[in-house]
Amino acid sequence: MKPLRLTAAGAALALAALAGAGPAHADTPTAAGLLQAGAQQGVADGYPGVIGLVRQGDTTQYVHAGVGDLSTRVPTDPKARFRIGSNTKAFTATVLLQLEGEQRLSLDDTVAKWLPGAVAANGYDGSTITIRQLLNHTSGLPDYAKDTGFALSYALNTEPTKAWPAQTLVNLGLAQHRPTGTPGGQWSYSNTNYVLAGMVIKAVTGNDAATEIRQRIIEPLGLADTTFPTSDPTISGNHLHGYEYPVIGIGIRDVTVSDVQTFGPAGAIVSTLDDLTAFSRALVTGRLLAPAQEAELKTTVPVTADGTVGYGLGIIHVQLPCGQWAWSHNGAVLGYFSDWYTSDDGAKQVARANNEFHLLAGTKGQQDTGKATVDAYCAL
Repeated sequence: MKPLRLTAAGAALALAALAGAGPAHADTPTAAGLLQAGAQQGVADGYPGVIGLVRQGDTTQYVHAGVGDLSTRVPTDPKARFRIGSNTKAFTATVLLQLEGEQRLSLDDTVAKWLPGAVAANGYDGSTITIRQLLNHTSGLPDYAKDTGFALSYALNTEPTKAWPAQTLVNLGLAQHRPTGTPGGQWSYSNTNYVLAGMVIKAVTGNDAATEIRQRIIEPLGLADTTFPTSDPTISGNHLHGYEYPVIGIGIRDVTVSDVQTFGPAGAIVSTLDDLTAFSRALVTGRLLAPAQEAELKTTVPVTADGTVGYGLGIIHVQLPCGQWAWSHNGAVLGYFSDWYTSDDGAKQVARANNEFHLLAGTKGQQDTGKATVDAYCAL
């Protein structure tokens, strides 16, 4: 069995999907047709269901295949809610950028300035790591999601209301290994960064990240189907059920009810395709940030050696195989995988979600639906 890979952001999954994607040609189907075919292939690969959205300007098309609930066999609904995983990170980064715009902090402040003692173990020193390095994943901090005990607890999903205090998660990360480089160096994805980012938000504002995200982003943008749960493991209203295929000898399980405290500001938000694309469009077109902070958002560090993938502050900039560039991110949490692509002017958008994720990267379903999402964007 391959090792568990609790990516939550699923950055590695995004790269795998892009590697297999091919450019669209004039004789290919429409973007919606490509995404629909990918959704159907995803179901053929074993996903219970797949939903997708294609938007060009103000014209939106939806696709869906399979079922949103294996017990009732209700067809998937493109308007349904789902856990967006590490797409949450862009929301968290946006709040910190707004706080900088209000001169309440600087992204070049050290972690220790706001969180004294939070990063001070196993050779790690918060006085040498900046908030910016948290947001672009160059802090060098290990990912707590790779802790064996944490990973097993999350995969088993036997304690969906278990408390995971933020500092506990940070400590699990710091204990993984001693530093292998210096802060500001190589990009390395770590959920620990965004748990700390949420802790900084609370230190600066007095409110947790969920409150600030709701007041600053969800409510102003009218994202009526987006919530940031902090303790309730259920999903209300119209939603996709999330499933986990066998990983450790247990049959397929409904894991819709799962622990939201495991990722918090790194991956706890529940949303819809419409709300997620409305947020990403507002973000990349400057509706949420002042010009200086928008520039910081889009300043990337290299992820791949060939320069085709860079990581900004909670968002990815990627050159697709068809040559087009897009802003993107994805999220992979227990039972759900989703991703989105948005042009710099917000005019072109594609997003999709699958309602199965069993913590392993590189499955055929991930590859096929990922390729279809990329191909659909390239066809716009």
